[in-house]
Amino acid sequence: MAEDMSFLPKAELLSLEEMERLCTAFIRLGVTRLRLTGGEPLVRRNVMSLIEGLGQHLGNGLEELTLTTNGSQLTRHAQGLAQAGVRRINVSLDTLDEAKFARITRWGRLQQVLEGVAAAKAAGLAIKINMVALKGVNDDEFDSMLEWCGREGLDLCLIETMPMGQVTQREQTHLPLSGVRRDIARRWTLLPSDYATGGPARYEVVAETGRRIGFITPLSHNFCESCNRVRLTCTGTLYMCLGQEDAVDLRKPLRASADDQALEAAIHRGIAAKPKGHDFVIGRVAVPRHMSVTGG
Repeated sequence: MAEDMSFLPKAELLSLEEMERLCTAFIRLGVTRLRLTGGEPLVRRNVMSLIEGLGQHLGNGLEELTLTTNGSQLTRHAQGLAQAGVRRINVSLDTLDEAKFARITRWGRLQQVLEGVAAAKAAGLAIKINMVALKGVNDDEFDSMLEWCGREGLDLCLIETMPMGQVTQREQTHLPLSGVRRDIARRWTLLPSDYATGGPARYEVVAETGRRIGFITPLSHNFCESCNRVRLTCTGTLYMCLGQEDAVDLRKPLRASADDQALEAAIHRGIAAKPKGHDFVIGRVAVPRHMSVTGG
């Protein structure tokens, strides 16, 4: 579920109670894994009530509840996440250089994120670092990120840029991970791994650290044939593919009746319309919406 509330009229936003009802419908229909993402889900007021409510489904249809976060709110919420049943999280972190971090995020303080990672570790959460590989920006940091993740006991996942939203300079910064992996393998020993999280990343073990490295390659190595994900926005729009515009409005049936029959029918229509693949081509906008609208 994506959470980006910027410039949205209040009436368009689903309440936390509506989000929980929607998620419960998906669980009832067979969804076993939920991930809250964004944007930054933890900035939503009282969001822990939603997470705690969803956590009640763990072991009763729901197998896993996870979170993707920029780490800025983890010092405040890490313990509560663990208590609600979250066992692992993804932290988006593209650089360990303070000046670069400020430029990339346009707001952030690296130290705040590092303190959040430490709080999540102390709470017992397993952590994966998501790093978007950017040519000419952070392509000199893969070794230092691997070393840091090894010291901290974290997994690392490298992600190719995707042509979504404003793609100015996207072509200039796109970095195929096939070449990145070959380059990393010259300096690190990468061992086969059958580890999988249900997502698109392909994992290997870094022998020198004992931690995993994953590669998400929507362009250089298409993973559409194994994709079983859909994305639900905070306005109730269901997107069946990150790289397609087809969508189903779930807010209307959700608010039309307390009976979930029409809502479940709308969900079934959306799942049945899931496309075979995305339209990502670097240098061309595949979809105009920004990644934070549908979640990473």
